[in-house]
Amino acid sequence: MEKAYADVPAEEKTRLYREVVQDARFDTYLYGCYECGICVAACPSARFYDFSPRKIAQALAREDVDLVYEQMNDDVWNCSQCFSCLRCPRGNNPGGLITIMREVAVNNGLRTTKEALAGYTRIIYKIMTTGTQVSPDMLQEDAFPDWGPQVKDVADHLAVWRRALPPETMHTTALSWDVEERTMRELYAIWKWTGTLDMIAQLDEGLHDIMEEIMDDALEDSGIDAAVSD
Repeated sequence: MEKAYADVPAEEKTRLYREVVQDARFDTYLYGCYECGICVAACPSARFYDFSPRKIAQALAREDVDLVYEQMNDDVWNCSQCFSCLRCPRGNNPGGLITIMREVAVNNGLRTTKEALAGYTRIIYKIMTTGTQVSPDMLQEDAFPDWGPQVKDVADHLAVWRRALPPETMHTTALSWDVEERTMRELYAIWKWTGTLDMIAQLDEGLHDIMEEIMDDALEDSGIDAAVSD
């Protein structure tokens, strides 16, 4: 059977694998797998997807470059990041390994990553402009198919929600969530200085440009140097 992503050069797969294992956190997240399956039994995502945190840990432990690349494209976004897998008796942290793999995927702008996160760009914008995540009008089934049937129910009955909720809360959080300006500035600084904004550029360049302008203007008005801090 032909391997998945056979068209991707082995050198590229190896390069991304090395980015994962060279991460400073890697050695504290993987000690070897007993194949006991406790992480899978505890994993809520494994109940609904063809997903196994055990396979993630095993592929990395075996240095299976091809499988790690496949997982980085097809599996890591099925993880809910609940870290129930920390019940591992060996001390492995599959959720932590997936965090690293996700970061490598984002930083390298993998096509599947852009597709998986496409619906979340509005959430990123919402966080950085209001300090919270979503408003009811954002819950659309086509944007968040992995959120379950509740999203479709909300989308199908938006007219009811609009009658039940103050109109302003459909597009903003002004009536229900007031984030202090100082908190927003600190959030901007964290996103700038930790490289999170650079990661957004790999997913949505237009969103990155908008957010960078918003952040830089806000930080400059506060007297905070918007340049990356040492």
